[in-house]
Amino acid sequence: MFKVVHRLAGRCAVVSGQSCCSPASAKLHLGVGAVCQKPAHRHRPADLPEMPSCDFKPGEYKGMSKERIMEIRRKNCNPMTMKITYYKKPVFLHQGYMQWLWDFDGNRYLDLFAGVATVSVGHCHPKVAAALQRQLNKLWHTTNIYVNPTLHEYSEKLASHLPDPLKVVYLTNSGSEANDLAMLMARLHTGNFDLLTLRGSYHGGTQQTMGLTSNSSYKYPIATSSGCTHTMCPDVFRGPWGGSHCRDSPVQTTRQCSCAQGHCMANDQYIGQLKETFATSVPSRIAGFFGEPIQGMGGAVQYPKNYLKEAYQLVRERGGVCIADEVQTGFGRTGSHFWGFQGHDVLPDMVTMAKGIGDGFPMGAVVTTPEIAASFAKAFHFNTFGGGPLACAVASSVLDTIKEDGTQQNSHNVGTYLMTELAKLRDTYEIIGDVRGKGLQIGVEMVTNKASRDPLSPEAMSEIFEDIKEMGVLIGKGGVYGQAFRIQPPMCITKEDVKFFLAVFKKAIQRYMDKE
Repeated sequence: MFKVVHRLAGRCAVVSGQSCCSPASAKLHLGVGAVCQKPAHRHRPADLPEMPSCDFKPGEYKGMSKERIMEIRRKNCNPMTMKITYYKKPVFLHQGYMQWLWDFDGNRYLDLFAGVATVSVGHCHPKVAAALQRQLNKLWHTTNIYVNPTLHEYSEKLASHLPDPLKVVYLTNSGSEANDLAMLMARLHTGNFDLLTLRGSYHGGTQQTMGLTSNSSYKYPIATSSGCTHTMCPDVFRGPWGGSHCRDSPVQTTRQCSCAQGHCMANDQYIGQLKETFATSVPSRIAGFFGEPIQGMGGAVQYPKNYLKEAYQLVRERGGVCIADEVQTGFGRTGSHFWGFQGHDVLPDMVTMAKGIGDGFPMGAVVTTPEIAASFAKAFHFNTFGGGPLACAVASSVLDTIKEDGTQQNSHNVGTYLMTELAKLRDTYEIIGDVRGKGLQIGVEMVTNKASRDPLSPEAMSEIFEDIKEMGVLIGKGGVYGQAFRIQPPMCITKEDVKFFLAVFKKAIQRYMDKE
């Protein structure tokens, strides 16, 4: 575990425009009280490089004890809160700044999971925090029954980031709520009921969206939304078909194929499975298809390059609309494009989004066409908090900050470097089966061995996961079998941060291998 010792070794200039990520990318804005400090680490392996420096001084934690917090967590918080708590020794977080988090004891962590891919431009980004403070001083809450400028300013700004005819915005409070609403809108507009999605997908935790979600860990033994069918996920690593140039990623699988340039036999097979689903499992007319451009909870699973394009065509031939779930991939996270669907060269009928939209502030949205939006106006629908002044002020600042800080380009540059280096570790270690993703939406699939591709055991995953945390880095886990490490950091991380993580990850893998 790393212990940060703060030394007032002279004031650093608070300079707007100092590089935060890389010389040609995002800009760092040091907060008031920033100081030059050199982190000192305890229990650090001798051959591990120093954690990158951070010119920010967090406040000292003076709140309730860890023991008291855990007592309340067990007694007063829903048991699910304990069930989902990461780590045998939980991380007690106190403060965050950009890509860094501090715990109660002053230990600093490099955050490579961003509160489940939610902190987009950085923890407590000064620009976003300032926008929130300005709005706090003017108006906290109103609803859509009144007219307030922040909702309209933001709706216009968000719509400007989407291609025609995706120009009508409905604001919500979360991704689950956005997808729940998109289900309703698809059914209303088409007059059909059945919805299709991919196995391994995650589209939310409401009773309706649980029907779309295809992972048993997130399902309860009750009736969820009927009319939801899951087709085979075109996973070119774990699925039955895959090759050496299937996906739009700087890193391909190690599987071999004999496909001609520009043609993917794996894609043909997975589209064949989709056609089989249409022939056997749904009516001849459907309401729509939900697809994440890259699966998030599924472990950053990518599809063959033309899969979504062909799937969209088949869905539309059957009267359905196509919904891109951009809750995790949106707002420049994939690097090459602002929206994940753009990397597939498709135009959806609806786009749902949340998480990075507000840099951690609760917000979501459905953006659709005027025609689909008109179908939704057949009855009244009211959302007390959706599109509130605070959320809109924050989300508007996030869009500005992505542009001003060069966040999308940084995601591309740093993410590509990280994946390329992770691929070298994959080629070295038998238990690293696959590295995949785009930008800073990255998955590392762990296996017992490359020949079988059997998932690494939960116990082994947990051991490596804990070791990475103990060395000062926070990452996530995912996959249908919990077999993938997820790397979805704040998009302000730097190449130096990545080098540190790579050393930590390599050390954790080597330690595990040495025990076997």
